[in-house]
Amino acid sequence: MLIDRKTVRATFRRLHEQGCFVLPNPWDVGSARRLERLGFAALATTSAGYAWTMGREDGDLSRDEVVEHLRTMCAATDLPINADFEAGFADTPEGVAANVTLAVTTGVAGLSIEDRIGKKLYDLPIARERIQAAREAIDRSGEDVLLVARSEGFLVGRTELAATIERLVAYAEAGADCLYAPGIKDAEAIAAVVAAVAPKPVDVLLLPGMSVAELSALRVRRISVGSALAAATWSGFDRAAKQLIEEGTVPPRC
Repeated sequence: MLIDRKTVRATFRRLHEQGCFVLPNPWDVGSARRLERLGFAALATTSAGYAWTMGREDGDLSRDEVVEHLRTMCAATDLPINADFEAGFADTPEGVAANVTLAVTTGVAGLSIEDRIGKKLYDLPIARERIQAAREAIDRSGEDVLLVARSEGFLVGRTELAATIERLVAYAEAGADCLYAPGIKDAEAIAAVVAAVAPKPVDVLLLPGMSVAELSALRVRRISVGSALAAATWSGFDRAAKQLIEEGTVPPRC
């Protein structure tokens, strides 16, 4: 690291104050450094992308494995790193707080907490308490780590917009700095989310058929890509390996 974490974290928080920025998701040191060279202002880890490098599926990694991955990623780049910290690796608010405290020590500039376990959402009262506990843990650390609260309803078939907005508003009131409901595609729905939690910033997952320009026009502050880059990489790998088997050749290098 060439610059100190306080500076990195302050830079990351400023990115959320105005405009719109893209937050790509590397899964290892090599992909992080490539994205840094391409000129991105900040990065975020991807739980799925990292799990695939370990031969496992999203959600199969332990807290300690993820914490060690965060340390490695933060040491690899001067860019701010937002941690995909899944659901905090605990059900109780106390457990979430303890794990968030540990995650903060890795050097991350931001940290996301989900409101589901498997395919089921936590009931709203406990989900709110979990975000509040994460907020208090960050505050106790004395580090300026940005807290992102994720409402996962649209990823598990709970696509009622009013219910998602209710959750995001509750998380904002509990101390989240940024709100994120991955899976929302409709422009009117995105605009409604932005308005409901304003002036706090909103993150949106970029899905096929969506564009950065369109999301920026909706006053979305930051745009994530989740596991898209990792999936594209593995798709290319699979195509090349299939070509090697079937044709005995490899594709040209870009």
